[in-house]
Amino acid sequence: MTGRRSVTIVDDDAAVLDSIRFILDVAGYPTEGFASAAEFLQANTQHFGCLILDHHMPQMTGLELVERLRADGADVPVMLITGSLSPAIVARAAELGIERVLEKPPGDNFIKANGS
Repeated sequence: MTGRRSVTIVDDDAAVLDSIRFILDVAGYPTEGFASAAEFLQANTQHFGCLILDHHMPQMTGLELVERLRADGADVPVMLITGSLSPAIVARAAELGIERVLEKPPGDNFIKANGS
C-alpha cells in the first residue's frame, strides 16, 4: 500500500461486502473487507481511513463496535448501514459521532451521498 488510507467495510453478508468493495474500488478508493466485528478487531487498524459498518451482525453489532472503538480512543469516521433503519439506531449513531446512517442495500447514489 502506498500510504493512502483505506476504506474498511465490515459486513457479515458476503454479497453486500463484495458489492460495496467493488463500487469503491471502481471509484478509485483502496478498500479492505471483514466479515465480522471480531475479525476487524484482530486486524491492524492503523491504516484505515474510515469504516463502513453493517449494523446487524452476529456477536457484535456495528454500533457496539463503534462504542468499543470510541472507548479505546479511536475517532475514525464511520458510516453505518442497516437493513432495518429505525429512529433508535439513528439516534444512537448520532450519539457516537456517526454522521451517516444509510439503509441497506446502498443504491446507485452510494458514493454521491457521501461527499464524493
